[in-house]
Amino acid sequence: MHKLVTKSFQTIFDDQPAFLVRAPGRVNLIGEHTDYNEGFVLPMAIDRAVWIALRPRHDRRVIVHSLDLDQRGEFALDHLKRGEGWLEYLKGVAYELQITNYKLGGWEGVMAGDVPRGAGLSSSAAVEMAAARAFAAVSGFEWDALRIARAGQLAENDWVGVKCGIMDQAVSAAAKAGHAFF
Repeated sequence: MHKLVTKSFQTIFDDQPAFLVRAPGRVNLIGEHTDYNEGFVLPMAIDRAVWIALRPRHDRRVIVHSLDLDQRGEFALDHLKRGEGWLEYLKGVAYELQITNYKLGGWEGVMAGDVPRGAGLSSSAAVEMAAARAFAAVSGFEWDALRIARAGQLAENDWVGVKCGIMDQAVSAAAKAGHAFF
């Protein structure tokens, strides 16, 4: 997948990407449907992920080509407005990071993933955390996994309107290969 987004970036933008970021999906070993009730869960990251090949922009705009959906979307970080569709997950993350005092830079990139949508493997959280990693890469802020996972959860709850717990974003932001995440 990383080769696909890198090659597609080269084709679309006629240049090499400056960064390549990844955020995994997850499975839950125990505790299904308990995280949004503040119960215990034991998930782990899987080998399926969302990838973004990207480079910084200097105009505080975000331009993203989704290979999976064959669509392009863009928005201005200084004028975020709710809309509909897949781009809302990225806009929601940008909004939540900015209101918690992260200084974000713009970027342009190509996104693709192999986390099946609607299969209970947290494809939306993988998109949110890949977007957060893209913002971290171009903006130069330190990765605080749980704080950024909380921003992703709030993006999904308050911006997109899907009520979820923090498990999906936390695993995608902080899991380590070969380990479960309690």
